[in-house]
Amino acid sequence: MAQPSPLTPINHDRDSAGMTYVYPVVSRRAGGVSVGVNLNPNNACNWACVYCQVPGLTRGTAPEIDLAQLEAELRTMLADILHGDFMQTRVPEGARRLNDIALSGNGEPTSARAFPQVIELIGRVMNDFDLVGKIKLVLITNGSLADRPRVQEGIGKMAALNGEVWFKFDSATAAGMRHVNQTRVSPDRQFERLAIAARLCPTWLQTCVFALDGKPLSEAEQAAYLAAVARIRQQSIPVRGVLLYGLARPSMQPQAGRLSALPAGWLEAFAEKIRAAGLQVLVSP
Repeated sequence: MAQPSPLTPINHDRDSAGMTYVYPVVSRRAGGVSVGVNLNPNNACNWACVYCQVPGLTRGTAPEIDLAQLEAELRTMLADILHGDFMQTRVPEGARRLNDIALSGNGEPTSARAFPQVIELIGRVMNDFDLVGKIKLVLITNGSLADRPRVQEGIGKMAALNGEVWFKFDSATAAGMRHVNQTRVSPDRQFERLAIAARLCPTWLQTCVFALDGKPLSEAEQAAYLAAVARIRQQSIPVRGVLLYGLARPSMQPQAGRLSALPAGWLEAFAEKIRAAGLQVLVSP
């Protein structure tokens, strides 16, 4: 049998481990190995972001989760990473450390009805591997369901597991959210959801910027984003900062041909504006 190929920061193949729910990646932002938990193996999401790298993306929610299978897969993966030869055979030098377990995958993870039970399960496994407080538990979310009690229950449980919420925040305007995230969610409603998440668990804004039809983020979009940052500060919403990143992997959506990466200097200039508005920024070109 052929050996699995080495992992790279641009290879986030959800099938690389041959599992349904669990997959390993080398995270460019984390600088190490991230164990991904994919609660959307049906490739369904309630948003359809134009830069999404999920092939065959459909509108919908997560299917029923087989919790026993998820736990078995997570235990197998962690045992291989921590006690097997995974790091030596699959991970490049310089990235051979376990950084986090991340709920991400092929759709919105909080759409899973068993989301709070999944967090409990992960916490139990982390405890058994003596990982609580030593690695992060990250939720990568569009935040659109953060006002639902079961989602709040799960996010609240994350706080005791060195948890972080990476809350998608690509635009602060209704037009921008329609064009980039293909959702008609109200920016004000989304802002309320951000406040809920940030008060339950340490939260970062996760913002993807790129050129559309060769044009970078407009001055009006930048101004609206910076106004939202100022509003976060004014309302004392405990957001940790902004994870600002560009296009690292190709979009698998119909708009892919219209997207292009921005120069690193553009990202850094925008990051400086965000810092001036009052939030720290980590940039990943």
